[in-house]
Amino acid sequence: METVPDRPLAIVPGESARYKLPSMHPEGRKFVGIAAAAVLVTGFIFHWEAVAWLLAGLTIWVAAFFRDPIRVTPVDPGLIISPADGLVSLITSVEPPRQLAGEGGLSAGPCTRISVFMNVFDVHVNRSPIAGTLTRIVYVPGKFLNADLDKASDDNERQYFIVESADGTRVAFTQIAGLVARRIMRFVEEGTRLAIGERVGLIRFGSRVDVYLPAGYVPAVIVGQRAVAGETVLARQGSAALLGGIAQ
Repeated sequence: METVPDRPLAIVPGESARYKLPSMHPEGRKFVGIAAAAVLVTGFIFHWEAVAWLLAGLTIWVAAFFRDPIRVTPVDPGLIISPADGLVSLITSVEPPRQLAGEGGLSAGPCTRISVFMNVFDVHVNRSPIAGTLTRIVYVPGKFLNADLDKASDDNERQYFIVESADGTRVAFTQIAGLVARRIMRFVEEGTRLAIGERVGLIRFGSRVDVYLPAGYVPAVIVGQRAVAGETVLARQGSAALLGGIAQ
């Protein structure tokens, strides 16, 4: 398990913001080091310049893949924030997986599941969708199908989380490995108190996150939209109808 990053700081109303270059997550340093070493070997020892330039591009991509930008998260007990960057690929009604059911888990019966697909160019650091206590973590080995497929939720390697807020609301989400992703990582343990938007894990390389909404919450996004981890409001407490939209 990785070390949990520093706790988030409160944003004071009226403060101005400045752009900052994203830092790189520590998990990426060894991969950047390996790629950079390959550039030096091919370019300066073997003098394979074309290969060295290709590897230099790969090194830049690896550094970008592991970027870990600061995110400003809306804080409200009636909001569920996206735990992942990526495309809102599916919103559907499903029965909760058995790993999320039972005592201390999700309520019986269908619930809304929102899937966010991360391609290899998205930020892959995942964040908590609500503030609360991490009450359950379940790792399930499996296949490495394309994470964009619906059956990836049941067949692929995955890791389930349940976060319970102070008022007893439980939100579950799942890290799902993909066709290229070969390792699911987490930074937290059961019993950890999480702030909304706090970093909880990372998947490399390319993957998907499913979020299971509790009763009384409705999606605030549309299929095809882009979500930003720690910032995009994925769902709200209320009874509004499912949103529609246009692609243009």
